[in-house]
Amino acid sequence: MAKQLNLLCEGQVITTALHTEMQRSYLEYAMSVIVGRALPDVRDGLKPVHRRILYAMHELGLTPDRPYRKCARVVGDVLGKYHPHGDQAVYDALVRLVQEFSSRYPLLAGHGNFGSVDNDPPAAMRYTETRLASISHEGMLTEIGEETVDFIGNFDNSQQEPTVLPAQLPFLLLNGSSGIAVGMATNIPPHNIGEVVDGLIALIDNPDLADEKLFEIIPGPDFPTGGEIVGNSGIKEAYTTGKGSIVLRGVAQIEEVAGTRGSKRRTAIVVTELPYQVNKAGWIEKVADLVNQGRLQGIADLRDESDRQGMRVVIELKRDTNPQEVLQNLYHQTALQSNFGAILLALVDGQPRQLSLRQLLQEFLSFREQTLNRRYSHELDKAQSRLDLVEGLLKALSHVDEVVEILRGAADGTTAKISLQNRLDLSEVQADAILAMPLRRLTNLEQQNLHKEYEQLNEQIQLLRRLLDDRKELLKSLKKDLRSLKRKYSDSRRTKIVVMNEEEVTGQGDKGTRGQGGKHTESPKSKIENPTLDVPPEEVVLEFSHRGYVRRQPSSRKARTDNGTSDNDTVIQTVLTDTAKELLVLTSGGKVYPVNVADIPPTSGRSPRGTPLITLLSSSAQGAQEGVINRFVLPEHLENAEIVLLTKQGRIKRLSLTELTNLTRRGITILKLKDDDELSFTQFTTAGEHLVLASSGGRVLKFEVNDHQLPVMGRTAMGLQALRVRQQEEMVGCVTSSTKENLLLVTQLGYAKRLPVSALRVANRGDIGTQTFKFTNKTDILAGMVRAIANTEVALVTNHQRVVRLSVETVSSFGKDGTGESVLQLNREEKIISVVQLQ
Repeated sequence: MAKQLNLLCEGQVITTALHTEMQRSYLEYAMSVIVGRALPDVRDGLKPVHRRILYAMHELGLTPDRPYRKCARVVGDVLGKYHPHGDQAVYDALVRLVQEFSSRYPLLAGHGNFGSVDNDPPAAMRYTETRLASISHEGMLTEIGEETVDFIGNFDNSQQEPTVLPAQLPFLLLNGSSGIAVGMATNIPPHNIGEVVDGLIALIDNPDLADEKLFEIIPGPDFPTGGEIVGNSGIKEAYTTGKGSIVLRGVAQIEEVAGTRGSKRRTAIVVTELPYQVNKAGWIEKVADLVNQGRLQGIADLRDESDRQGMRVVIELKRDTNPQEVLQNLYHQTALQSNFGAILLALVDGQPRQLSLRQLLQEFLSFREQTLNRRYSHELDKAQSRLDLVEGLLKALSHVDEVVEILRGAADGTTAKISLQNRLDLSEVQADAILAMPLRRLTNLEQQNLHKEYEQLNEQIQLLRRLLDDRKELLKSLKKDLRSLKRKYSDSRRTKIVVMNEEEVTGQGDKGTRGQGGKHTESPKSKIENPTLDVPPEEVVLEFSHRGYVRRQPSSRKARTDNGTSDNDTVIQTVLTDTAKELLVLTSGGKVYPVNVADIPPTSGRSPRGTPLITLLSSSAQGAQEGVINRFVLPEHLENAEIVLLTKQGRIKRLSLTELTNLTRRGITILKLKDDDELSFTQFTTAGEHLVLASSGGRVLKFEVNDHQLPVMGRTAMGLQALRVRQQEEMVGCVTSSTKENLLLVTQLGYAKRLPVSALRVANRGDIGTQTFKFTNKTDILAGMVRAIANTEVALVTNHQRVVRLSVETVSSFGKDGTGESVLQLNREEKIISVVQLQ
């Protein structure tokens, strides 16, 4: 029998007071929870489990351009390599990174059931699939292989994992974070990427920027589920001290709806948005319980009409019920109004700190500057090492006979290397590179390539040294990266900010809410609705630029004379209207969306070029990433007004403008498209006019608009074939014109001519058309066709984003066989991609 160990002998027992051991052990446990589980890092905004999920997916190659992979595979890699905890905990964290109603900018893309705002559970990990989202792949992981961050061993030292991801955006503010540690908690609200990037750039330009100016740029949180923030005192307190209570409300309108019992219409409260993290199904159940208990009076029916297009909960009211009083009771007794307790707590250098908004931004900027320094230092080392090798190869090529002689006379490779080092004054690395050089490097082409690489490496090294030695240049590069990411991923604000008096915020006022007795002010970059306030319409001028921006200013203000801004953003259309009307926006996906003119932010000195028009549309339109084709205000008399829709592949359709009335924010489809087709042109018309179409091959077709050639169709129709489009051809123009007018034709290589409409024969829809341009270059094609209106100008837009204004009168007239004349000197590889008629 083995001898029993005597562990209680003298010298092996350490006497410790119980309270001392408990205190030490508990503090170790508390710090483990704080640092390793519950609190995010201020630099990348991630907790360890989220960081490990993203890094494991990066190692698996699950980039946005690769197929989805089963979540079970991802969870398995995370558990086996980095995070030895329960699989359900890891999967729950992964699911939250996918959910669009949980994260303002989801870091993962999902395929399958990942739950819903009704608190439905996600499907099991063996059914769902995932991959990295574009914003996380580009904004977090592209620089991780360039020695930008430190790596440490995992739990068993078999793998290396990053201590932090090289985030290029402050994801702690963009997506927020919540967590409960030991003795402390964090609850950071999400924000809008455009506002946060603008705030970062403002702090870079002016580190002493006043808090008031910073709060104008970042007016408040922007929650993924929308809703309204009521009052800004809680926002200012949270941004200043790191802790504050923000009042959130759902968005509710009072409408007349068809009653469920009989055909008579009833007044109803329609809820389209709920506060952040409110369970819709649970909230509806709570309302029903209050009605059944008699604590909520005046409600006749409650139903959920939500669908894939958005949320819609209808609360039908009894007759003679005051809807504002019911709405007040909903705010009081349910989560339709709730408080978000903001606590801006995060790990700074491994220690938990409560930070203000300014400190959060400054900590990120400090980290980003350090990351860029490490990245550029690494790139500089690589470039210098490569330059050393290239110098050695060039030296060998300049003494190629001597190198051959050395190699012939050497007994072995070691002797040859020593001889090369001594006779040509080479380093050991250079000598090894020469010995490994293949014979094809001796050709003239390879020598030219080496000389070209040598020059490029020198330029790269000079640039990197300038970035590393001059902090101003480094900050310029940082701002450039921020602006690039903003252009790709910015969208419109979802959460509106409504400033009311304190009585209305608490719901104790006599007049209810939303515009009755309260003061509404508009925060920068936030849309505030006020449906019940009777404000007379204001006459305004809308200016639309070729880059997709819209500017709104009073009609009394003097019109701009430069038709553009400093970045060559040319105004292409001006519309006189008033704030009571709707602007209709047509997209390349064949849909039309309404925008209230009053919702277009007025032009300010801080943003002179206006607001991107696409950001004023619904989230579904922004997610579809469709381009804006046309924008207009409906005329007052629609009886005979029609619009022609033309696709890139030559499908045409005639639609009555009466189909575009009474639209909802979701928009409607007005043209059914094939998968590889898109709407390219629209044109107002009436029966009897002539329609002229042009293809990129230079063919033009003119036919009369009538019920025989082009009948009026419904919204769901796909349309008819207008012009037979050949392979690699597409439509480049659509105008209505009389026989006394001229057309302006412009090619990609900068040739243009005016062509009389009378030179075109009247044909039938579907014909092949008439060849109207003789190209001087076989690779040239027609870029656009517009009406040549006297005393007007057109804008020529190139693929280098250059915009050139061209007077129509300066272009000469030619016949159908004319080659035109060169009107624009293009740079190398520059082409004209569109011709825009300035209105």
